[in-house]
Amino acid sequence: MENLSLKNNTLWEESLPGGATWSHVLKRGTTLRITDVEGGANVGAMFHNFENPVERYNMPDTLKAQHIARLTTGFVLYSDMGRILCSITEDTCGWHDPLSGHSTAALVREKYGEKTYQEHRNACYRNARDGFLIELAKYGLSERDLVANINFFSKVVVSEDGGMRFQPGNSRAGGYVELRAEMNTLVILNTCQHPLDPAPSYAPRPVQLTVRRGMAPGPEDPCRQSRPENERGFILTERYFA
Repeated sequence: MENLSLKNNTLWEESLPGGATWSHVLKRGTTLRITDVEGGANVGAMFHNFENPVERYNMPDTLKAQHIARLTTGFVLYSDMGRILCSITEDTCGWHDPLSGHSTAALVREKYGEKTYQEHRNACYRNARDGFLIELAKYGLSERDLVANINFFSKVVVSEDGGMRFQPGNSRAGGYVELRAEMNTLVILNTCQHPLDPAPSYAPRPVQLTVRRGMAPGPEDPCRQSRPENERGFILTERYFA
């Protein structure tokens, strides 16, 4: 049974179908829990500073500052200005892919065929790139604002020769990852299949989204303490709001 205090802090919950796109300005201190409802979900995610969208998630800085090639509990998402957009405070999955990008219309057509909205309505085949662009446009942003995305719930292993291999079965039903916003962060999510997913059929999975009130991280916060670089990132972020 879920902790009663978490229930009391819940602002709202909603379901996001497979192949759909979603956005929200996650206020500083609030949290977003993404739950894999059926298992095997993939959630592409982009992050911008809502107050100044030219500041956005920076994949190279996030990985090199924390000496990682995957994301899980205790790691943070750096912006290109050295501040922290979100922290990963909880994770039952253990591995989220920050490297592989997202699907395009050409990729989906090549892998799964084509079903258009004009003929098939909500059963049409969607791709993540178009979904991201549609959602970005709602905030006056465009193709130039596309950034490297994270693929939550997906695991991709890089071999010594540089090859990238998708690992099926990384996320099971009920698994979740929780993000705490350290800035007022525009979060854009897309539930299209991972671009390296070898499954032969188009079958994107749904997720559940839960937004809650949270608490500001203290000096002993695990995300702050997990790397020396993160301490500096939190200080820069706090100065931004001073």
